[in-house]
Amino acid sequence: MTRAREASDRFLALLPAETRADLRVIHSPLIETVPLDVELSLAGVRGVIFTSANGVSAAARLTERRDLPAWCVGGATTAAARAHRWGAECVGRDADELVRTLIARRPEDPLSHLRGVHARGDIAARLSAAGIETREAVVYDQRLLPLTPQAVQALAGADPVIVPLFSPRAARHFASLATGRAPLYLAAMSHAVAEPVSSLNFNTLKVSKAPTAQTMAQAVTSLVARAGRVVGGSDED
Repeated sequence: MTRAREASDRFLALLPAETRADLRVIHSPLIETVPLDVELSLAGVRGVIFTSANGVSAAARLTERRDLPAWCVGGATTAAARAHRWGAECVGRDADELVRTLIARRPEDPLSHLRGVHARGDIAARLSAAGIETREAVVYDQRLLPLTPQAVQALAGADPVIVPLFSPRAARHFASLATGRAPLYLAAMSHAVAEPVSSLNFNTLKVSKAPTAQTMAQAVTSLVARAGRVVGGSDED
């Protein structure tokens, strides 16, 4: 598992019990989230944008304001914002969908995107260009981590290794670290996530049908079945 333990455990819970029973789970987060001790001013802001649960938890440390609507990407981010007492609504499965939805709905502005150091989608710039004034505040950092010894050992072995990748940056980092002879079965959250690992020597690269945890779980489940067929001597669909 390539994300932090809490997020990885939530994802594993989405897999069927019989799939989990076939796995030896190795936790090797590729990115560490570090909240920043910064001053967060929401003066004059009429709504906040969250694109990750990490942004929610980091912002919750920096402000006690909960009177603003929170426009969110994805169910997990929305649930995290509600748990921290924001009036949150999921308005997209990814940044592009969030931008399209907010442009169509024209919420009262200005808005503020509370994000990490590394962010994709140019949300604030695109919304501002569409006439919805949107600011940005960086509230956490995402630091790259080395593979754990257990992950290195697995990649050096002969057994299939299934790797779920959830962001382009994590995928680029994994591509820079991945060595060894283990058959790789890669699940990518999107085509943008798949691109950095497309040059690796993998057995299968499966792109999730949608950028959601549920469809990623389906992709991983299919890879577990495929890897099992390879181990058993067949790889026929």
